[in-house]
Amino acid sequence: MITLKNDRFLRALFRQPVDVTPVWMMRQAGRYLPEYRATRARAGSFMDLCRNPELACEVTLQPLRRFPLDAAILFSDILTVPDAMGLGLFFSEGEGPGFHRPVRDERAVNALGVPDIETDLGYVMEAVRTIYRELDGQVPLIGFSGSPWTLATYMVEGGSSKNFSLIKGMLFGRPDLLHRMLAVTAESVTAYLNGQIRAGAQAVMIFDTWGGVLSPADYRSFSLAYMERIIRGLHREEQGSKIPVILFTKGGGQWLEAMADTGCDALGVDWTTDLSDARSRVGDKVSLQGNLDPCILHAPPDRVRAGVAQVLASFGEGSGHIFNLGHGIHPDVDPENAAVLVEAVHSLSRQYHC
Repeated sequence: MITLKNDRFLRALFRQPVDVTPVWMMRQAGRYLPEYRATRARAGSFMDLCRNPELACEVTLQPLRRFPLDAAILFSDILTVPDAMGLGLFFSEGEGPGFHRPVRDERAVNALGVPDIETDLGYVMEAVRTIYRELDGQVPLIGFSGSPWTLATYMVEGGSSKNFSLIKGMLFGRPDLLHRMLAVTAESVTAYLNGQIRAGAQAVMIFDTWGGVLSPADYRSFSLAYMERIIRGLHREEQGSKIPVILFTKGGGQWLEAMADTGCDALGVDWTTDLSDARSRVGDKVSLQGNLDPCILHAPPDRVRAGVAQVLASFGEGSGHIFNLGHGIHPDVDPENAAVLVEAVHSLSRQYHC
C-alpha cells in the first residue's frame, strides 16, 4: 500500500478538513496539451493509445507535470465497455466514435454478456496498475466508467446522436428490452469499476453524460436506478482504505436530492446549477464537485481568476468541495489558462478553510 503525499482530494470527498480546495479537471489528459497530441501520434490512433498501458500512463501523468493538480484520472474512454461486449468500436476522423454492431433488436440485446474484465479489458486494468505504481502516492488515482444509460445511447444509436431518436424509440416502444440491456450493462460497469479498484483506483466516478436528455420519470427509471445498482455493487474498501464514488449527470441539477440518496459520496455539478443552491439542497449528505463553465478558459487570465473566485464563494466555507469544470476541458484551450485556474483555486480558496 503506497502512502499518499497529497490526500486533499480524498479528504474533501469525505467532507474532512483541508488546507485548500482540491482541484482536478475533467479531460485533463487530452488534446489541449501538445505533449498529448505528440503521444497520440506516436501511438497511431486514439484506441491504440487507450490499449497501450505504458502510453495511457504517460498521458495520464502529463497534466500532473504541468500543473499542481490534486488528483489523476485514468486515461481511457467510456466506450471500452461496450466494445468489450462485442459491439466493435471504431473512431472516424472528425466524426467521433461508432459501433460496427449496434444493439437495436431483441436478438442483439440477448447476445450481450458481461465481459471478462482481466481478459477483454485487461489493457485498462494494466494501465491502472501502471499509473498507480508510477504515481507513487503523489496524488490519488480516479477510475471511471460511463453510466449504463449513457453507454446505451451509443450502443443503440451506433455512435453520437443529436436527438436520441433510436434509443428513445426503444425506451417508449420496448421498455422491457431497454431494461434488459441496461441491466447487463450495469453488471458490466460494476465489474469494470471493481476491477479498477483492485488494480489501484482510489476513487471512482460514473459519468452520466446524457442523463439530462431524459424526463424526470424516465431519468429515475432508466438512468438513476441503474447507477444506484452499480453503487450498491461496488467494493467500497480496498486494502483498508475507503473508496469514494462520484456521480455526475450532466444537466441533472434538478435531481440532486435523488442522486444524493443513491449512496454515492459526491455529486458532480455542471455550471447550470449554483453550488450554493446545490449545497443547501443536499446538506452534508454528499460532497460537491464542480462547476466552472469550461468556456471561461477561452477568456483572459483575470476573467478565469474571477470565475474561480465566484465558484469558490458560491460553495462558501468548509470542506466538501472539489473544484472542477462543469464538463471536460475543450481541446483548443491554452494550457496557460489551465495553469491560471489551478493556481487560482489553491490561492483563493485558503480563506474558506481557516
